[in-house]
Amino acid sequence: MEIFLQAADVLNFAVRIEEDGEVFYRKAAQAAEKEAIKKLFVRLADEEIGHKKVFQSMLSKLEEYTPTESYSGEYMVYLRDYIDNKVVFTKEKENQFSDLKDTLSAINFAMERELDSILYYQEVKQFIVDKQWRAIDIIIAEERKHVALLAEVKRNYQ
Repeated sequence: MEIFLQAADVLNFAVRIEEDGEVFYRKAAQAAEKEAIKKLFVRLADEEIGHKKVFQSMLSKLEEYTPTESYSGEYMVYLRDYIDNKVVFTKEKENQFSDLKDTLSAINFAMERELDSILYYQEVKQFIVDKQWRAIDIIIAEERKHVALLAEVKRNYQ
């Protein structure tokens, strides 16, 4: 069975990714030693909340889609497994944060997670219809802003 994702599915999981990202950034802010870095992580956490709202707004404007399933709930099981085990801020990756030794490693970890989310959204485009790519491109642009900000801070931190 060929599985096609709709932008709504991607947006539902984008909301989860942003929620998990906010939790990570709040933890990173609490652990940061320098006030400037603490403020950066708080800012990123707040932006994750803003991204979540943007994605929820986009979601409310999209059409519903019901995929063909071989059993009830198959489609969402597939998506949940993908997001829980392969993407961004999973519980396992959150636990990795507790092993981070310093602010620079927290910045590197955050950059990796942001890049993971970009890769997720780029990969998922192959499963959705072309007319819905715009919604995904908006998400990718939002995540790239975080990567750029973290990269700038990292350059100045070293």
